[in-house]
Amino acid sequence: MKKFLKFWLPAIVWMGVIFIFSSIPNLKTNLKEDYILRKIAHMVEFGILTFLLFQAIVSDKSAQGRFASGGKAIVFAVIITLFYAFSDEFHQLFVQGRQCSLKDVGIDSIGILIGAGLCYIKSRKVGGLKF
Repeated sequence: MKKFLKFWLPAIVWMGVIFIFSSIPNLKTNLKEDYILRKIAHMVEFGILTFLLFQAIVSDKSAQGRFASGGKAIVFAVIITLFYAFSDEFHQLFVQGRQCSLKDVGIDSIGILIGAGLCYIKSRKVGGLKF
């Protein structure tokens, strides 16, 4: 239970944070750089989610039989996060003032790849990667 609270709970809470932000009808500011800031926020939030999921998968003793290597954990974290990015855009279809955009999933994917890169760096420092 301690491992769940330490590793899985942050990832689940972060997914909730993303869901809450996606539920807000209008996140626009009056800044000239608003569009760029919102896209950077997309990349950051999904990069963080990728890293949190990687941490959870690597630390989960019940999953180590299947995802023991860092490489497989990264791939699995990327797949889960990408799925969540698609579901986030689908969720926005039902929020007044928001729209579903595959372009946003592409922007999210940049953040996912950056997060995966950080996971790769961390894995190399810990003891190498095996796929």
